[in-house]
Formats: sequence, structure tokens, C-alpha cells
Amino acid sequence: MAIARPLRSVLYIPGSKPRALDKARGLPVDAIIFDLEDAVSIEEKEAARETLAEALATGGYGARMKIVRINGLGTPWGADDAKAALNMDADAILMPKVSAPTDLDALAAITGDTPLWAMMETALGMLNAGQIATHPHLQGMVMGTNDLAKELQSRPRADRLGLQSGLGLCLLAAKAQGLAIIDGVYNAFKDEAGLDAECQQGRDMGFDGKTLIHPAQIDIANAAFSPSEADIDLARRQIEAFEAAEASGQGVAVVDGRIVENLHIVTARETLAKADAISAMMEG
Repeated sequence: MAIARPLRSVLYIPGSKPRALDKARGLPVDAIIFDLEDAVSIEEKEAARETLAEALATGGYGARMKIVRINGLGTPWGADDAKAALNMDADAILMPKVSAPTDLDALAAITGDTPLWAMMETALGMLNAGQIATHPHLQGMVMGTNDLAKELQSRPRADRLGLQSGLGLCLLAAKAQGLAIIDGVYNAFKDEAGLDAECQQGRDMGFDGKTLIHPAQIDIANAAFSPSEADIDLARRQIEAFEAAEASGQGVAVVDGRIVENLHIVTARETLAKADAISAMMEG
């Protein structure tokens, strides 16, 4: 199941910072995670709810998807965050450190039918990803690679070798259920080449986009997770060749020396649909 809504760039914004919340209204980002958890100090936790609620009520975020990340229900702030988020103008609530479907059950007991997203950042969460993905209120997964690497005690590497098993398990789980799935953050926000390489890796694996920690990372993520002109051209030529082959009674076509079957046409149409959705968002 293809994800129609572009989610190439998903930027974390502290829910406690009015200036950052205001600046986000003008950024070319596909989605925003309004954070009440890691980006907010303990002293600001309660005030951040009111600051965020006011910003979302004011609006101005256009077509960007609005996701509120709450604190865990095991913290002193989680339950109140969840209750407050219900009354905010947001598209979904993001729960940190989801390790089992019962974690989402506990949140849904507060939030009802509100769409939920899950931070996938624990070893147990990786092992239970397939079950977590079947939760009836879940619409997306976000990889929490920093917390996962900490728990795994893996070393940082450009190829993210230590994280590959977890990334793959969550990808399989999300794709099997038609969920959105967003890659983890790249910490060195001034390292454009490193960010691009990691975005390309994530796109090659099948992620829908990347979470970002700084506005300077948006353009690189948007470019990496958008169909290129070459991708669009190939998709159009594949569809044209396949339709011509079908019209002549054949089940396959050949484009650029490669066999093109119906499964390739499904992908080609998804590529064009994604490009159209991105254009519509940019125009909007």
C-alpha cells in the first residue's frame, strides 16, 4: 500500500519554543513533530503543553502533517500530555519507546480513535515490530535511532551496520501493514554530504522520509526522497510501453533493455502519484 501523503522531511520542533513554532510555519517541510518529550526540559514540561496548544490553534501550518510527541505514560507528564493533545489541532499523537502493542493500547484508552504513531527505539520494540504494526489506531512508525543505538551499545558507523536489523524489521512491519515509516535523525546537521548519504541509504531501503533536527537539513531530505526527473521519465516510458504491449496482446514490454511487467507498472504509477502529491503540496 503506497503512502500518498509526502513525508520526505519530518522536522522535530520543541513545543516549548514560541519562536521555533512560528518559524516552522514557513519551512518547506512535509511534516512536523511538535515535541513535548526530549526537546523540552523538565521545568518546561507543563507550560509547553499550553504553548503548543496555542500555536496549533493559531494555525498557519498549511498542508504540513502535524504530529504531537508526548512523554511516555510511565512519566509524570505522559497522561496529561495525551489528554491535552486530544484538544490540539494535530493529525496524530506520537508515543515514545513503544515496545509492545499493549503500550499503544494504554495510550488509546486515553485518546480513543485518534490516529497514533509509534517511536521505534528499543530492542524489544524491534522484536515486536510486526505485532505493533497491526494496532488498529497506528498509522506510522518513526525510528528512534539514537536511543536504539544506545540500548544496543552499537558503534556509530556511516553504514549504520549495528542498526540494520532493527531498521529492517520495522520496515517489514510497516510495509506489511501499509503504514508510513520515517528514518531516524542524522546528528551532524552541518555535515551535508553525510546527511545526503544517509538519506539515500534510507530511501534505497524503502523509508518514506527522514526525521530532522535542524531546518538546514530539509532541502537535502526533500531531494533524496523525491522522485528524480529521471525516475519520472522512466515511469512514464514504462507505462507507455506496457500499455502498447498490452494493446498488441503481450504481457510484457522492454524499456532500456529491461523487462517491464505489471508489477513494474504499479511502481511506476506510484512514482508519478508521489511526484504529483509533492507538486500539489508545494503549490499549496
